[in-house]
Amino acid sequence: MAPKRQPASSTLQSQSQSQPQSTATSSLTSAFTPTKPSSSSTAYSSRPNAVTDAQQILDGLWRNYLKETPQRVKLIDTFMAFLVLVGGIQFLYAVVGGNYPFNAFLSGFGATVGQFVLTASLRIQCNPQNRKEFESISHERAFADFVLGSLILHFFCVNFVN
Repeated sequence: MAPKRQPASSTLQSQSQSQPQSTATSSLTSAFTPTKPSSSSTAYSSRPNAVTDAQQILDGLWRNYLKETPQRVKLIDTFMAFLVLVGGIQFLYAVVGGNYPFNAFLSGFGATVGQFVLTASLRIQCNPQNRKEFESISHERAFADFVLGSLILHFFCVNFVN
């Protein structure tokens, strides 16, 4: 059986009894005083450097996205951003303006979310970096699946509205 751990107060008392008062106080204060950060963590300690580092990272990501991403994938990303905007507007309208025909709100919002999911699937299949996983599926086949899925989704949404 493992020995029982002593509470922190009893260990401090036992240390203060075995050491003179000045060393016990200095060891106690040194345990709770913050230490100076090492040179490797100084970038995180000052705010302006952290903000500029984050800006540089985001700027590098954006430049890499513009340079490396094919035009087809950028177009799909733009459509996905549009769907997020439309879904946000629908949700905001339902919160502020009311959702009296609730089934209409559910149908419209469901169509937006469903179309976003279908578009994300199309983006994954059309991205050249994912060619290994989808080598048996051509871009035309992926787009045909996207169109068929969109037609089925919107058929159900139109029937749900009544």
